[in-house]
Amino acid sequence: MNVSDQIHAQSAVKSPKAWATLLIVLVLGLVGDLWSKDFAFKHVGDAPVSVVREQVLASDDPRRLVPPSNVEVIPKVLNFTLVLNQGAVFGMGAGKRWLFVTFTVAAICLGLWMFAAWTTRKDWLAHVSLGLLLSGGLGNLYDRLVYACVRDFIHPLPDVWIGGWEVWPYVSNVADALLIIGIIGLMWHLWRADPKDENTAKEAASS
Repeated sequence: MNVSDQIHAQSAVKSPKAWATLLIVLVLGLVGDLWSKDFAFKHVGDAPVSVVREQVLASDDPRRLVPPSNVEVIPKVLNFTLVLNQGAVFGMGAGKRWLFVTFTVAAICLGLWMFAAWTTRKDWLAHVSLGLLLSGGLGNLYDRLVYACVRDFIHPLPDVWIGGWEVWPYVSNVADALLIIGIIGLMWHLWRADPKDENTAKEAASS
């Protein structure tokens, strides 16, 4: 086997194990996110909450479509609160749904390209992290396309104030957590990666 063949053989694209890692993490993360949203909107409030796309699109503030609900799971640590979010992570950029849909699709394509062009068959941490990022992106993309908003319910550090500022006023979901963990995983992979392995992946992708 010549050098070119050796480099090509190291590509994650040619590795069933790398594909299995990526897809298993992606599927488990996506199923977990969608199931948790459905479960929360059925059981957190006094009655099940149905999210209707047409009502969300017609509403000036979709948050009003959800009855007030707040379940204290661990005092000062975790509450479950139902929120309909038309923005991005932590509610930023509300009202720009199609911008976020386009951005999410582009990010998913970038993630797949990174898997093929940037990782080798040995980069299991990168494969897991990319799987988490893809599952988080797909989970929220599904909500935006089906419901015209994202279903949030996880409120960490509720009612914790320091110096007149609430420590964590944001309500999020499992997909957001997957995105954050995936980013941290990729940063860790980059920090500990061998430059030789990165060059091998790039050469394999271009061959």
